Amino acid sequence: MSRYRKCLPQLGQSVFLTDGELENTVSLQCGMDVPGLAAFDLLRHTTGCSALNAYFARYAALACSHGLGLVLESATSRANSDWGAILGYDAKALAQARRRAIELLLEIRASFETADTEIVISGSVGPRTDGYSPSLRMSAYEAAYYHAPAIETFAQTDADMVTARAMSYVDEASGIALVASAYAIPVVISLRPGPSGRLLSGDTLADAIARIDHETQRHPAYYIIECTHASQLFEMLGQGGAWLQRIRGVRLTRSHSRLDLGDAQALARQYRMLSSVLPDLTVIGTEYDGVDAIDEAGAAAALASSGELHLRQPYSTEFVISAPRGRSGPALMRSGSVAAEELSTSLSG
Repeated sequence: MSRYRKCLPQLGQSVFLTDGELENTVSLQCGMDVPGLAAFDLLRHTTGCSALNAYFARYAALACSHGLGLVLESATSRANSDWGAILGYDAKALAQARRRAIELLLEIRASFETADTEIVISGSVGPRTDGYSPSLRMSAYEAAYYHAPAIETFAQTDADMVTARAMSYVDEASGIALVASAYAIPVVISLRPGPSGRLLSGDTLADAIARIDHETQRHPAYYIIECTHASQLFEMLGQGGAWLQRIRGVRLTRSHSRLDLGDAQALARQYRMLSSVLPDLTVIGTEYDGVDAIDEAGAAAALASSGELHLRQPYSTEFVISAPRGRSGPALMRSGSVAAEELSTSLSG
């Protein structure tokens, strides 16, 4: 039975950590072979499951050591029919992967959760593809139909909520929120604006949140904004307004450069500025670099009491569905077919 589905603890005033970009971290920093950055494919073998367990356990240990909450998001942002087709997964194998991803997070929660560290389990639903073009964009109802299998599966597990990751246009985000509402599971919308500060759909953050809330009867529990620089987000927030109260999370994605600890201190000051204009900011997402900086700076306790977070700036790389880095299409298809067979066998056994 879901523990927090009817009352998400991050809607209070306590600070919750969450991760940054699992796929980049596991593939680029941990040296794992992640075809097309589809992290759910790691669930097919013991080594991959161990890598995912270690990834999430590191966040859980940090949160527990400093009395922070934690939102764990499943490794399923690319567990949809488009990515599944490339990797050889059919609908049944995708559903099995989603359930296993939630089971893994439940195991982490059982090992780490304490009275001071509530751990929320979220089923991650990513965009249909990367490298959007107008021909790939869906209407809200098309998106609801497309993502319904994933959300239905999560609703049948003990997941507390669903997170729509890296949403770059309104219609897909609205579709996910609509189907989540139909399955009576809370949903969080994580928006990823472009360099202009607007979504691919041309909407400002204010307009996007207003449109999604209107089209879904305000079903999203809250919004997260994904950005490279806290200062960039500060500019996007503009002159403020009531819509800012809908934003409870900030997730730093990676840039191509790294910052030393001195720069991390400067970034912490930017977070204090963000806290001044985001009164309900309670969820902070960061990469392993940020976790390291928290440890090195001893900043987690300060975060819990004052909203100050010392982070190194992460980096971000975009991948298109037709050309996953480091793997040819035929190689992906072959490895995916084997993955699906192994996954189906292991989960049914």
